[in-house]
Amino acid sequence: MLNNISLEVDEGEFVSIMGPSGSGKSTLLNVIGMLDEPTDGFHYFAGQAVHQLKEKQRSALYKQYIGFVFQAYHLIDELTVYENIETPLIYQNIKGSERKALVADILDRFQIVGKKDLFPAQLSGGQQQLVGIARALIAKPKLLLADEPTGNLNSKQGEEIMELFRKLNQEDGVTIIQVTHSEKNAEFGTRIINLLDGKVESSKNLNNK
Repeated sequence: MLNNISLEVDEGEFVSIMGPSGSGKSTLLNVIGMLDEPTDGFHYFAGQAVHQLKEKQRSALYKQYIGFVFQAYHLIDELTVYENIETPLIYQNIKGSERKALVADILDRFQIVGKKDLFPAQLSGGQQQLVGIARALIAKPKLLLADEPTGNLNSKQGEEIMELFRKLNQEDGVTIIQVTHSEKNAEFGTRIINLLDGKVESSKNLNNK
């Protein structure tokens, strides 16, 4: 539950949102990502007044700009790993041969080539998490939203993902907002925001740029 929250994120930031369970972290992420609508107030994204857009317009904006890594994966059970990762590219009308090359590249980067024909139920939690992250990154989003992105990964995988996020942020200019319980993961960012009872309790800039 959010409580009259006011937050501004600049393009190119890497923001980590922390706070106890129930403080509104995931809700805030869902509002930013246009998956939930705020009951009142204003939401501007890339110069557009999201709170005034129809659902179809919001959906088009989401597909064009945003990649989302969910804590619960949200993979499509009936699709293979390959097809799950390919889905955002189909939404963006990218032609077949280009899709093939992009998926092959990201399967390789995440070292999951051998899993491409498996279904989500055949994967471990960590492998499903990696597929979810690969899917979020395949369409080269301008904004990456990540809800506990390393929650199901071992510490080595988790560190690799955080290094990848840092690289995306610093080299490719991807804006990242992650929700995390991990102090260590939070410190990969450029700013840490602490939520309490649906409000911003504190905001601290880090010297990671």
